[in-house]
Amino acid sequence: MAHLHDEAIRTHYAELKERARAAGQLLPGSPGSIVTHKVKSGSYISRAYYVAASKRLEEYIGPAGNDDLRNALTERMQFSEWMQERVAQLRKLGFQVADRETARVLVELHNLGAFEAGLVLVGTLAYMARLNDLGVAAFSSRTRDIDVARESRIKLAIQLEFLKALKATTLPFVEVPGLSAKSPATSAKLPGAGGLRVDVLTSGTSLGAPVVIPEMSWHAQAIPFYDFLLKDAEPSAVLAGGHCIPVRIPQASRFIWHKLYSSRARRGESEKAMKDYQQAVTLTAALGGEGATELRAAFRAAPLVLRKKLAPQLLGFSREFKESLPEVEELLLKLRT
Repeated sequence: MAHLHDEAIRTHYAELKERARAAGQLLPGSPGSIVTHKVKSGSYISRAYYVAASKRLEEYIGPAGNDDLRNALTERMQFSEWMQERVAQLRKLGFQVADRETARVLVELHNLGAFEAGLVLVGTLAYMARLNDLGVAAFSSRTRDIDVARESRIKLAIQLEFLKALKATTLPFVEVPGLSAKSPATSAKLPGAGGLRVDVLTSGTSLGAPVVIPEMSWHAQAIPFYDFLLKDAEPSAVLAGGHCIPVRIPQASRFIWHKLYSSRARRGESEKAMKDYQQAVTLTAALGGEGATELRAAFRAAPLVLRKKLAPQLLGFSREFKESLPEVEELLLKLRT
């Protein structure tokens, strides 16, 4: 059952999110340690860190005698340690926290400026981020998918070679072949049946059709009404591994309507359809009575075709809030007409 976190805990999360956004680029992996190496020409320092339990990496920093470099790195490592401690505390208190591999990918995309340039995080990770933003503790099934999207009519403000960015994480990502030999890849994943998968999505009328994204040197998978979902996306953050990573996610009200649509539109995927529906219900309840205004505005902003597809679901959806949120039930019933 969903419930609101204590105000003091919500304040701690807000502070973490604010400091993460102000920090600029984040250190990937563990906070790490400073290592000094001696060579014939002198000595230099590097940062040694782990991106997985047994994968140790070193990053060259600069000459060992450069105190400014050493001090700046020390400050960043101290911040990383502080962040790691806060994320661990929030995990214990019931906040939504994804795994370390997810963190590694999102940190890379953040450091490249992808989210500031227009990329939007969608799917279950966006849902988890929104629950944290609302200060709501609720059950969320774990995910091994990272779904990122961009509006079909707006190019990203940077050149972002998608597969190159994933490989820069040092995780062994490979392309996922399309449905046919002629179909380009729209996803990449790590080896194994449960390997982390990253999907690129955009808006399109033909579900699953590949759409070229020139500035990403990649193709996206078309999803109906995604331009509606992605419009005016908002800043947020994802807790993952030991990181708090700034991202952009859809507005809560648009997310709810698109999830409700998806729960009916899915064919032969009853488990995913139920998850979509439950996420729509949980977020609507989390918004509370004040969310009725947001839901009304988002519904009116939706394309007429989408509103017509949603109409048959509104009666059943309204019954979810009959006892707890009568104002939301009333709104949903009015939207049927």
